Amino acid sequence: MANTLGIVKPDGVRRKLVGKIISRIEKADLVLRGMKVLKLSKDQAQKFYSVHEGKPFYNSLVEFMTSGPIVVMVIGGHDSIRRWRDLMGATDPAKAKYNTIRREYGTSVEKNVVHGSDSEATAKAEVSFFFSDDEILPKGI
Repeated sequence: MANTLGIVKPDGVRRKLVGKIISRIEKADLVLRGMKVLKLSKDQAQKFYSVHEGKPFYNSLVEFMTSGPIVVMVIGGHDSIRRWRDLMGATDPAKAKYNTIRREYGTSVEKNVVHGSDSEATAKAEVSFFFSDDEILPKGI
């Protein structure tokens, strides 16, 4: 029952989709264990996306992710990593399955509304990037 990280990206916040996305998370029987609204600094975005440093889209991604507020969430529940990724859909909204968040709301590969961790190791690192242990509700609450 690992937690995973979810982010509503600046395009999702700007388009007032946060409530709709949270509703989808809850309808999928996933649990919000922590949530914050914040604006990433360039330094924070560079560190968070350092795995992509040197790739052609890195600078554009950093610029986009610092362009406005984001909502970061700790999402828990049985098999939460896979289930959140299934709910988000493929990175490219045009290739995402119907009834996924990215298919419904995404406009491009970069502006695809949400982010989610891709593995348990990544989830642990990403959650701890944004949240301290005392900011995360324990399982069972």
